[in-house]
Formats: sequence, C-alpha cells, structure tokens
Amino acid sequence: MDQRIINLYDQYTHSGINRKEFLKKLALLTGSTALALSVLPLLENNYASAAMINEEELSTENITYKGVTGDMKGFLAKPKGKKNLGAVLVIHENRGLNPHTIAVTKRVAAEGFLALGVDGLSPFGGTPTDEDKARELIGKLNPEENLQNYLRGLDYLRRHPDGNGKVGCVGFCWGGGLANNLAVNDPTLQAAVAYYGMQPKTADVGMIKADLMLHYAGLDERINAGIPEFEVALKENHIPYQLFIYEGVNHAFNNDTSPTRYNEAAAKLAWGRTIGLFKKDLA
Repeated sequence: MDQRIINLYDQYTHSGINRKEFLKKLALLTGSTALALSVLPLLENNYASAAMINEEELSTENITYKGVTGDMKGFLAKPKGKKNLGAVLVIHENRGLNPHTIAVTKRVAAEGFLALGVDGLSPFGGTPTDEDKARELIGKLNPEENLQNYLRGLDYLRRHPDGNGKVGCVGFCWGGGLANNLAVNDPTLQAAVAYYGMQPKTADVGMIKADLMLHYAGLDERINAGIPEFEVALKENHIPYQLFIYEGVNHAFNNDTSPTRYNEAAAKLAWGRTIGLFKKDLA
C-alpha cells in the first residue's frame, strides 16, 4: 500500500483530524471516494485476525481496583493454578482496552505471568465499541490523574496474592509513552517495555530505575524524532536500556489486527525480546 496512505491514517489516529476530513484526504490520495472506501477496511482494525491463544490453560477475570478518579476496570489473566508469578501491566493504544489489547494480555499470561490489561477509559465508564469515540475520550483524560490510576494498577499487581511482588509494564503507542512515564514515576518498577511510545521529558530520565526496552518502527518519523535526545539522556544518566529500530516497518507493527501496518517478522522478534526481559527481571 502507498506509504502516503499509511502516513495519513497514522495522522488520523494520532491527531485531531475527524473522520470526515480523513476520508476526504483519503479520497484525494486514492483518486475517488469509492476507492477510499474500499481501502478503509485494510486500514482499520480487524479483531477477527488476532492471534489465537489456548485459553484452556489460563484463568481470566474482569477486576476493578481503586483509582484516583473512582474504580478502574481491568482484565486479569494468569496461568491456571500457578502462584508466585511475576506480574505485567499491559497498556493499550489510544483506542482503549479493545479485543486486541485483551488478546495481548492473554499472550503475556500464557508466557507464565500475572497480566493485567487496564482500561484507561474507566473514568468515562470504560472503552466504547466506537473506536473514534475512544480516541476522542483518550484526549480528554487528565494526564496526571491517568498516570496515578496506572501507578495504582502497578500497586494492585504488587499486592496480588498470586504475584511474587515483582512488576513490569508493556505499552503500545499511547501506552508506550505511558510505560516510559511509569518508569519515571515508579522507582520500584523492575522493567518497562515501550513499543513506539512517546519519550518522557529529558529532565525526568534520571529518575528511571527500571530496565528499559524500547521498540521503534523505522518508518515512524513522528515518534522517532524524539529518539536521539532520549538516548543521550539515558546514557548520561547510566540507565540500563535496550533500543531496537525495526527498519522498513510502520508504527503499530505489533498490532496483528491492523493488516496494513502489522509486520509479522518484526512483531515476533520484538515479542521474543520483550518476554525475555520479563523472564529475566520478574522471575
């Protein structure tokens, strides 16, 4: 697919451009409204294409915990009958706790962890099925309150009777930026993995105590612009980190429900590295 179309979709999903304006611009790129509408299903998430998990070996439940804005909703998964597990907080993209992120939470659990996918849109009643509405609500979250809600999610995992007290986090897109900020704001976090996430403020980098793993897409100019300054700060502050740039792939390359941006080879390589870090730091 024309990279200009993928870039336009990325702009649409991460800015204030509305659906009408996006479709108008898409029609200009494709040549007609009819062609734009035929391309649209290739761009939007298709949850039926998500990787399947053997759920017979997992125990799952919907939970709530106390946030600063009221009850926070979450999806909890773990291997059946297992205790003393390292725990991982899973942070969704800017579309909320949708079926894709729930599937990712199950994948983390299937690797032997206590995994919690938090619904960041709990202050608004939870993630709506309308993805455009979810994106709109993400933009209305109070950043400090949202951060505190997720910090309390880490505390929930630390206190969970099936956990071993060691906690990491992994976030994607909007969640990748939040994973970086959790590392800044939680000095007891063992590991943080950010997929194509916005970098934290340079002045705050020295507060990081967790092992960092940073995954970036080679074609993601918007997010990658912040890499050089971030890496300088990481080195100057002697923060343990691993940084990987996957050449020739797009933002959201890990999302297997996004057919035009998903890259199987890069996703598998990044996932193996991610789980390897968690097994090293959270066991």
